Amino acid sequence: MADGHDTIRVRGARVNNLKNLDVDIPKRRLTVFTGVSGSGKSSLVFGTIASESRRLIDETYSSFIQGFMPSLPRPDVDTLENLSPAIIIDQERMGASSRSTVGTATDANSMLRLVFSRLSEPYVGTSGHFSFNLPEGMCPTCEGSGEAATLDYSAFLDESKSLNEGAITAPGFEVEQWYWNTYGNDPTLDNDKKIADYTPEEREWFLHAPQQKVKVGGKNVTYEGLVTRIRRLWIDKPEPPKAKQIVDFVARVSTKSTCPDCLGTRLNEASRTATVGGKTISECQAMQVDELAEFIDALGDPRVKPALDSLNGILGAMVEVGLGYLSLDRPAGTLSGGEAQRVKMVRHLGSPLSDVTYVFDEPTAGLHPQDITKMNALLRKIRDKGNTVLVVEHKPEVIAIADHIVDIGPGSGEGGGRLVYAGPPEGLKATDSITAEYLERGITLNESPRQASTSKKIGPVNRNNVRGVEAEIPLGVLTIVTGVAGSGKSTLIEEGLNSQDGVLVVDQSAIRGSRRSNPATYTGLLDKIRAKFAKDNKVKPALFSANSEGACPNCNGLGVTYMDLAIMAGVASTCELCGGKRFKEEVLAYTIADKSGAEYSIADVLDMSVEQARTVFTSGEAKKILDRLISVGLGYVRIGQPLNTLSGGERQRLKLAAQMNDGADIIVLDEPTTGLHLKDTQTIITMMNDLVDQGKTVVAIEHNVACMAAADWVIDMGPDAGAHGGRIVFEGTPAQLAASETLTGRHLKLECGA
Repeated sequence: MADGHDTIRVRGARVNNLKNLDVDIPKRRLTVFTGVSGSGKSSLVFGTIASESRRLIDETYSSFIQGFMPSLPRPDVDTLENLSPAIIIDQERMGASSRSTVGTATDANSMLRLVFSRLSEPYVGTSGHFSFNLPEGMCPTCEGSGEAATLDYSAFLDESKSLNEGAITAPGFEVEQWYWNTYGNDPTLDNDKKIADYTPEEREWFLHAPQQKVKVGGKNVTYEGLVTRIRRLWIDKPEPPKAKQIVDFVARVSTKSTCPDCLGTRLNEASRTATVGGKTISECQAMQVDELAEFIDALGDPRVKPALDSLNGILGAMVEVGLGYLSLDRPAGTLSGGEAQRVKMVRHLGSPLSDVTYVFDEPTAGLHPQDITKMNALLRKIRDKGNTVLVVEHKPEVIAIADHIVDIGPGSGEGGGRLVYAGPPEGLKATDSITAEYLERGITLNESPRQASTSKKIGPVNRNNVRGVEAEIPLGVLTIVTGVAGSGKSTLIEEGLNSQDGVLVVDQSAIRGSRRSNPATYTGLLDKIRAKFAKDNKVKPALFSANSEGACPNCNGLGVTYMDLAIMAGVASTCELCGGKRFKEEVLAYTIADKSGAEYSIADVLDMSVEQARTVFTSGEAKKILDRLISVGLGYVRIGQPLNTLSGGERQRLKLAAQMNDGADIIVLDEPTTGLHLKDTQTIITMMNDLVDQGKTVVAIEHNVACMAAADWVIDMGPDAGAHGGRIVFEGTPAQLAASETLTGRHLKLECGA
């Protein structure tokens, strides 16, 4: 390995579970970080290296600018040398705002607008006239949202009553309340007159008057009609309301449908009807990216060559990363974590920057083996421009192309955090690493699949790219639904099964993690623990909540206190009063005992691993929850560990354990092995088989070859993505799939050596 400035030197890293870890990482190379889930890979790559790089860059700004930026504490590490600026491309989902689309996120929309502003027939105006986020371009009816809300007036207005009798039933509009006073104090309205008796003029003023200043009692006050106000407050906002009362009210009174004027295109009439090459800008944005790329390439107008070249570069990069099946008008909030990461990646593929550190968090998440080959080519392309590429990954295909491997372990949680191996890929095989063991073990086809006696028909499904497709789901077996990204597998199962009785769906929606939430709170285990403490000590359960009566008064139950350094980064330190235990001293005096007679306080219990807690809580609902956590491979996780310290794979499995119950006959899992090491993948396969052995039907949407090989039945969607997919191209056993000529079948055969 090169010395000096060609190596990132890490000495004494202690972030999360890292045990004074020392490691050297070559620069301008592709380094893959491996290890079982929870071993400390992300703590090293993201929590230490990338975090410190970002923090040091932030420190180059003035103190004034830093005051507007998120404060990043220095990671717990002795020495970090030879860092370069880090660009983090993670799997955090994009904002759910309806105004954020694939086109806006990749800058493709801005280039497309520029093309239309120069070439449109008839000529409309600047590029702003083709933006649904700007006044000059947006549809005036829906203000660029593409949807118009129809209000049911009877849901918030009882016209048989007067204002004084409580005619308005919307939240906060009770008689004499703040909102009501706008109408009750208006001299032009009769408070005792039934709304049904209003003249057309009074009704228009009361319901639909635009916001304006009026004189009441000699003072200027703001007045607006009731409907105008309700729309402004809750209906037409870009972000939906969060308060449950208002969310319920909006759901009760409004029905959203496609805007009747722009028909969902979001643009005003002039902008939505102008064409280039015979197509409107809305038609271009609705096309699949690979088809749009062909259309743009065919334009070839020299007047806008720079814009066309730039747009072609963006669209070509999207096709390269396997996103050719998306359209530019796809809302960004509907993308999966893997799709969101690849959309972010597109921004950097054409970047002229070099000697930068690019950090990827499992870039193959949600990718079919066919697409992993493309992703590998892109990772190499970024490296070959002179950049350092750090990749946290589990897939053997990515590990195989690495210049350098860093394996962290040997186990998870407290059993991990140590350097197991660092060096070239071929040297990993000679170690006793769990990663090496499972890479060597390979994948074996299930030669004795279970036979289903009955099946459940789903469909015909008509949504997205799936048109009129029916399928038979065999009952009492493990079925894997696979296919390339965008082939329609999630659509088929979600539309066909999700809304039916007796079906439990564990999807990929994110779980929120904060300093106050942990596995015990998320799974409901803490309620059972608090109940036992309360019963055994004859006190209130609320005492054993760090968010309630039992919280340490100094740190409010956080275990740490924060010192605000004004415009500089704040500093967190362990609470001096409770020593980080989060509870009042008198609460910690209450204990429960296990079967051996050993006593534990509430802080002791929350500091236990799941497996330790299982020896204390040996019966009832608490035992069931702990057993489920162990079954998904989370036995090493501390039950009081903050959710924001768990890895993506750990959070996915926590969600799986929390939602698993005894009531559903059919369990649908959406990529349950996302972010999992080969060893942990086997744990999930074992868990799915155990559920089938208990009489359940398990349907998993998966790309993982090990899952396909272990299935009883496989449904393969394809043959490709988007408009080129949406069909069932294979149904049968894993052995039959490996013998087929589908894309999936060829990869399965290759991996299994069949």
